[in-house]
Amino acid sequence: MRIFFADMYLSPIPEPPPRSKVETIIGWREWLSLPDLNVAQIKAKVDTGARSSALHAFDIEYFNQDDCSMVHFKMHPLQRNTSFTVEATAAVLGKRPVRNSGGQTQDRPVIKTLVCLGGQQWPIELTLTNRDVMGFRMLLGREAIRHRFLVDSGDSYFLSPSDPFARRNAAIDLPNLS
Repeated sequence: MRIFFADMYLSPIPEPPPRSKVETIIGWREWLSLPDLNVAQIKAKVDTGARSSALHAFDIEYFNQDDCSMVHFKMHPLQRNTSFTVEATAAVLGKRPVRNSGGQTQDRPVIKTLVCLGGQQWPIELTLTNRDVMGFRMLLGREAIRHRFLVDSGDSYFLSPSDPFARRNAAIDLPNLS
């Protein structure tokens, strides 16, 4: 046990618990997938300052199905691309007040879905909000990565290629337009 000396007062500071395993390191941005939502690739900002994760969504419609509150929504999973649209439906866990980047509180629908990153797959909670003007279509918050990953805030794409489409695009013979 360590002793902290402050104002001539001795107060014990408990030691942190030992780590049971070494967490995998991820970068401050990673490509991941959301298979339950039909999203094969989405670039996410890993945001340890945000408790919850957020996904870009628009045209959000609520409905009931078999006494379960549901939500149908559209999303643009690719940055700077509003022509590619994916539609999804999910059960609503509830609504949560979330403070946005402008400091305003919004009530957002919360869903639970699977996320895949670096060969791992696990369920996370996502809030749905329009992120069209934001740099990333998805934020991966600290609750989603807790006890699973350590974040290197100075580097990116530890578990994913920086451009997952490069290999696919390189295999296509494009005509020479010059």
